[in-house]
Amino acid sequence: MGYRVVVAGATGNVGREMLNILAEREFPIDEITALASRKSLGTEVSFGDKTLKTKDLDTFDFEGWDIALFAIGSDATKIYAPRAAAAGCVVIDNSSLYRYDPEVPLVVPEVNPEAVEDYRNKMIIANPNCSTAQMVVALKPLHDRARIKRVVVSTYQSVSGAGKAGIDELWDQTKGLYVPGQEVAPSKFTKQIAFNVIPHIDVFMEDGTTKEEWKMVAETKKILDPKVRVTATCVRVPVFVGHSESINIEFEEFLDEDEARDILREAPGILVVDKREPGGYITPIESVGEYATYISRIRQDSTIENGINLWCVSDNLRKGAALNAVQIAETLGNRVLKKG
Repeated sequence: MGYRVVVAGATGNVGREMLNILAEREFPIDEITALASRKSLGTEVSFGDKTLKTKDLDTFDFEGWDIALFAIGSDATKIYAPRAAAAGCVVIDNSSLYRYDPEVPLVVPEVNPEAVEDYRNKMIIANPNCSTAQMVVALKPLHDRARIKRVVVSTYQSVSGAGKAGIDELWDQTKGLYVPGQEVAPSKFTKQIAFNVIPHIDVFMEDGTTKEEWKMVAETKKILDPKVRVTATCVRVPVFVGHSESINIEFEEFLDEDEARDILREAPGILVVDKREPGGYITPIESVGEYATYISRIRQDSTIENGINLWCVSDNLRKGAALNAVQIAETLGNRVLKKG
């Protein structure tokens, strides 16, 4: 016996990945439906070897459905998530709307799987920000061993994190630079993204941080440990898919780099590729389409007493969004709903 599953926002990048991953991981499904806005009504999307025609999110009745994976943005989620929850359908939401609600669990299954059981508060589980998700997967096993005091992270985030418009802008600007008269001005981003990097993701806040940076701080505290101090600099880079992070970690006690490497090799969801030779590390392009969070460049930080540096790479459309949502559904099924 399986679940009746809804994917809302099925025509977007993340929604399509959700459908792909549900099929790849053979999530126990009795019935599945793909929802989209009225302008995309009837668009065909793939689910394994099947083709689904999208239905209208606005008129859909969630009664009798078990799980809804939402990839529709905060404004639409504000309307449709309470409607699904009221009908008894558990919502796993990829937007930022509910992440900071104390009654809504924010879950990365490799880190805090037990939190899914709090879904009953509002029948909603939040999926974290893409940059946070991969980082806490890397931090958790190290935190369990040596207790993390402080994290300094710089991100190198791909344009797919800004949706299809971000991908299109990088593609069009790159082409336009080689064709006189066809230059493309910035629209989705504040400056040219082709052959450039932009230290600005989301809106600026009063203290000079961006909201993306604030999210990494707040979400790491909620998922991992409220005592961990985090400071972040988030940068958009001209990469289509795959987020990278340079992470500096300060621990309460000494952790040798070799032990850290061994711990990470044994940790769930992580693949360590760390050879001290040219090419002995993972770059974003190699993470595309993969489930793992990759860790490379593990080394001692000699400038502080108990410090480690590492490089962390993951497919942001997968672990940063769709994969984590499906893993939440799997965890919910295994721990609570128990079908299939």
